[in-house]
Amino acid sequence: MTQSLRTPCFHCGEPLKAGQQWTAIIDGKEEPMCCPGCKAVAETIVASGLKDYYRHRTELPQISPANEDDEVLTARESLSLYDSEALQKQFVATQGEQKEATLIIDGISCAACAWLIEHRINQLKGVERATLNLSNHRLVVAWNSTDIALSQIFEAIYRLGYKAAPFSSTEDDAQREREGKKAIRRLAVAGIGMMQVMMLAVPLYAGMAEQYEVFMRFASMILTLPVVLYSARPFFDAAIRDLKTRHLTMDVPVSLAIILAFCASIWSTFNQGIEVYFDSVCMFTFLLLLGRFLEMRARHRMGKAGNNLMTLLPNVAMKQTQDGEEIIAAGDISTGDRLLLKPGYPVPADGVVIEGQSTVDESALTGEYMPLNKQAGDTLIGGTINVESPLVMEVTATGADAQLSTIVRLMDRAQQEKPKVALIADSIASRFVAAVLIISASVFSYWMFQGNAHAFFIALSVLVVTCPCALSLATPTTLTAATTALRERGLLISKGHVLETLQSVNRVVFDKTGTLTLGHLTLTEVRPVAGGTEDNLELDQDTLASVVASLEQHASHPIAKAFRHYPVLPTEDIQHHPSQGVSGQVDGYRFRFGRPDFVWPEGILPPDSASGQWLLLADDKQPLAWFLLNDTVRRSAGPLIETLKTRGIEVALLTGDPSRSATLVADELSIPDVRNGLSPEDKLAIVREWQKQGDTVLMVGDGINDVPVLAGADVSLAVNEATDLAKTNADTLLTNGRLEVIADALSVSHKTRNVIRQNIGWALLYNLIALPLAAAGLVPPWAAAIGMSFSSLLVVLNALRLTRRPPALTAES
Repeated sequence: MTQSLRTPCFHCGEPLKAGQQWTAIIDGKEEPMCCPGCKAVAETIVASGLKDYYRHRTELPQISPANEDDEVLTARESLSLYDSEALQKQFVATQGEQKEATLIIDGISCAACAWLIEHRINQLKGVERATLNLSNHRLVVAWNSTDIALSQIFEAIYRLGYKAAPFSSTEDDAQREREGKKAIRRLAVAGIGMMQVMMLAVPLYAGMAEQYEVFMRFASMILTLPVVLYSARPFFDAAIRDLKTRHLTMDVPVSLAIILAFCASIWSTFNQGIEVYFDSVCMFTFLLLLGRFLEMRARHRMGKAGNNLMTLLPNVAMKQTQDGEEIIAAGDISTGDRLLLKPGYPVPADGVVIEGQSTVDESALTGEYMPLNKQAGDTLIGGTINVESPLVMEVTATGADAQLSTIVRLMDRAQQEKPKVALIADSIASRFVAAVLIISASVFSYWMFQGNAHAFFIALSVLVVTCPCALSLATPTTLTAATTALRERGLLISKGHVLETLQSVNRVVFDKTGTLTLGHLTLTEVRPVAGGTEDNLELDQDTLASVVASLEQHASHPIAKAFRHYPVLPTEDIQHHPSQGVSGQVDGYRFRFGRPDFVWPEGILPPDSASGQWLLLADDKQPLAWFLLNDTVRRSAGPLIETLKTRGIEVALLTGDPSRSATLVADELSIPDVRNGLSPEDKLAIVREWQKQGDTVLMVGDGINDVPVLAGADVSLAVNEATDLAKTNADTLLTNGRLEVIADALSVSHKTRNVIRQNIGWALLYNLIALPLAAAGLVPPWAAAIGMSFSSLLVVLNALRLTRRPPALTAES
């Protein structure tokens, strides 16, 4: 639509020219833009979940000088938006002048990229800490706002050739989907091209008439062209970026090998040269893309939506105002707002109860199954669920200052800490690539000086031979084979370091509820009250349980779930009494069930019990029966603890449950070290102290409160009933509930170590033999490619031995 000369650009404020057509959708409304740059910036803001920038800004930005470069202007203006306090409120944690944020980095291809970004950002004045997690491409950066602006940090990343954006689960999901689709298309093109070109290469190697050979070469060249121009493009883009930033990664020699082999093959095609290497180019590209695709899938699986704790929060809230109540977006909640919480709805922010009384389900946060009583003055945590009655709360913290965000930052901080092996690999990445290039260039120069007409192909052979495919596959293929074997046993491993680290584990730490125990209430005993019944009301234990099931049939709390498998009877006038119990008429009789002081106010003492909770059922005239509800210990817990002790591994129990049940569980399982009533920070601090003493810690948990310590432990395991967040952030997931599989994993880890050593030894031996032969001109490029493939295949076949299931995995290898 044609805009008026006086209509300003919605983004930058510059007047629109006549006939301008650019627009962008902002908050559901089409807004005018003066140029493609402003349109791109505005769409980026909206896609990043930061559309509130336009709602909170007080005036349009000043018009920038016209003599600056448009691309630089657009980037600078886009990045400067992140200095807005309104935007930072959503993803930046602030303590005075100290700030911390989690960013998603796009464009990372290897460990050297991560090292470069960390190294550069840590050099900026005012940046206190910048650590990048290569598995999920998240950068956690802490800075002093008086020394540096957030936009300057973004600009430093931008100048390195990467893109950064605030972490948002919505945008992260969309980015993963885009990346996955693009990777599949590139892999498909490379795979189809490889099959077709290799089919044409067979008659070329076998020998044929010259006219047919020329046709086969041209056909191979045409089929290889889309593989090089499309499938291999990520390697070229990354190599160009690396050369601009003067920092070498593996993409540089990979790109050189592909482009040089392709160009040399084109020259041979047009000049009737001796050999062409189109099949090697396609195979090389496909294998590299396949490896990166598998790595990407593993990274995506670990970083799905459950990773963001803020997904536990609702999208809207009910705000109380002087004029009544209004529905507002969760992003518009401010400190001091009064919110109405209906039963069954999640708490939208941290706050304090000011009216009402109810129970709140905090199991998603703490892992404990029993709802907690809340009344005026009690604190509420965003993401928990109000169970029974309406509450009115006053908001005390939102956004990055809320407790859920605090746990996220604690989790990310723990994940960024790298083992020594990873730090060494990061530091030598560029030096290794530089050595490869120097050796290849030296070989080329030597043979050129000697007047050898094949100097280029000799150097190309060296470049292909020194590509460390077998060395790179030595560890990951072995780990993949081992994880496949363990997956069949019920242990799903999501991170590659697990089996390498398990072999040195000397301490296993358990959470209680949902880990060593089943994590839900079960009815363990029905005990009729002594004295009989009156009025011919004869009830056996199953009928008593059916009465309770009838009273609780419409409730959703853990107590009601314990009676779900009992049949229900006709009911009338059911009433739920928050934090006390339930009453109603069942089959013509009036009953009450719940706490003893509610069911029978005259007073009655529950039976003695080492653990569990006694609840009472009574009619209008007398108490009828006691019901013991308890969380039972897993049957596989005892054998596992005994096995660990036999192997000399220390065992400890850390739980957030403040009750005596933790001690009882520890006594039953003979766990010597038990600590209860711990916060997520307490658990992580205890594990950190053990690590400082030299222990390698395996943490087993199930709740969101375990997420920070799961991330901070050397190896972490979530049980199958764990929360989604715990599952996605743990290194391993127990899919069948059999804890003894942990002992199997410890055994397999030792056998894995032996296979890894064998594979690395072979890969090094191959390179020590093949490199001198290639440099001497004794190995043509096609033989180098075959030798590289054979070396990689041997490594893979050796690793596949781990998939053969031994008679008893629990025996030490």
